[in-house]
Amino acid sequence: MEGRDDGTGRAAAGGRRCERSGRPGRGASWCGRRRRAAAPLGFRDLVVYGLLFIAPMAPVGVFGTLDARSGGAVALVYIVATIAMAFTAFSYAQMVRVVQQAGSVFAYASKGLGEGPGFIAGWMAMLDYVLVPAVAYLFSGIAMEALVPEVDRWVWTGVAVVVTTLLNLWGVRAAARVGFAVLAMEIVVLLVFLVSAVVVLARDGARRDWLSPLTGDAGFSTAAVLGAVSVAVLSYLGFDAIASFAEEVTGGSRKVARAVLFCLALAGVLFVAQTYLAALLEPVSPARPAAEPALQGAAFYDAVDASVGTWLHDLVAVSKAIGAAFAALAAQAAAGRLLFAMARDRRLPHALARTDSGVPRLALLVAAAVTTLAALWAARRDDGLDHPVSVVDIGALTAFTLLHASVIGWFVARRMNGEPDWLRHLVVPLVGALVTIAVIVEAAGAAQVVGVVWLGVGLIVLSVQWGRRVTPA
Repeated sequence: MEGRDDGTGRAAAGGRRCERSGRPGRGASWCGRRRRAAAPLGFRDLVVYGLLFIAPMAPVGVFGTLDARSGGAVALVYIVATIAMAFTAFSYAQMVRVVQQAGSVFAYASKGLGEGPGFIAGWMAMLDYVLVPAVAYLFSGIAMEALVPEVDRWVWTGVAVVVTTLLNLWGVRAAARVGFAVLAMEIVVLLVFLVSAVVVLARDGARRDWLSPLTGDAGFSTAAVLGAVSVAVLSYLGFDAIASFAEEVTGGSRKVARAVLFCLALAGVLFVAQTYLAALLEPVSPARPAAEPALQGAAFYDAVDASVGTWLHDLVAVSKAIGAAFAALAAQAAAGRLLFAMARDRRLPHALARTDSGVPRLALLVAAAVTTLAALWAARRDDGLDHPVSVVDIGALTAFTLLHASVIGWFVARRMNGEPDWLRHLVVPLVGALVTIAVIVEAAGAAQVVGVVWLGVGLIVLSVQWGRRVTPA
């Protein structure tokens, strides 16, 4: 991040040192090397980070929760969620082309709507970026506990936090290289599951009706599906984190935009396929995990174990444990960069804007500390999965709503890029905002309360910041 313009005409720390060095023979070439070192990511790296954050088998951890909430229409939940997130991905693609900064939705809302809405967008996104790693770490702990039940999930959760935090502190390039290997493993295991499930279904038939993953096991409920979508959104949140690396990408903002759209489309296909097959393999009705929440976390593993065999149960558990930990790695990296961007604009303590060789290590450590507390708290509760998932989604959906408003503000209201394209710059973001608001309305009541409280705290912080700017007469 050093040596790059922050979008306001100010150069980051590395850039100032380049301008002031004045050393013969070192000026341009030395600064060029600094910039290249601070922008090491290409399209493949962005896709790797996005898919790591999303995780190809993301539905494994929330399958039981979604199955219970939707009445068995879990594949339909992911179809609706993919369509809903497509509007958001398109709005991200519009804004990342014109605001090439770290901070993602914070930077976009600041430019499109103003400093106040920008702060609120970043503040609400913190519920997403800081707590998503906690949920991913919890998925890792649940997977390892399914594999080694003698060791409690909170121990595995703690191990995952330590390993991935150290990798993030090492640097974005090193983390991307390790992440690529982990992603390849996840995709191979997912393919093994898909093939095995098809073979078992062809041989033994389905445990539920063939259309039930789309219509529900005991009747269809629109409210139940939308309520489940508010949780399923969690599975997609990695595609927006790609935008937080806008200052560390070689090849321009169009590459970021393409990666955002590509990751969402691929994830949607994978999610619908695996949840459709898993629902057909599920030996119990959705009513049971709905009545016994403690069963929801391991529902996918139990279905695989009962229908295919213990060998695939163990393989999926290992893959999910490692994959979820590295999804948390990518989420933690994005959280650190959000804190960095807000601190650089003095919306958070400025110490968080410090970098070391282009890595915002202090911001990463703060994000890791909050994540650790949330993950360990959730890991020690039977219902620890449902609450953080719902809260995370409220923060993300609120930030997404402000993102859509930012597109309208930048292109339509302010006409910053000339005459707007009414379909891309008004209709699509408007529909996207209506979708995210509808999902927020259908979210769990407890999550809505937490979201309102967090928003209230953010407004208080913002008012204090504005008060400090007022100069006495």
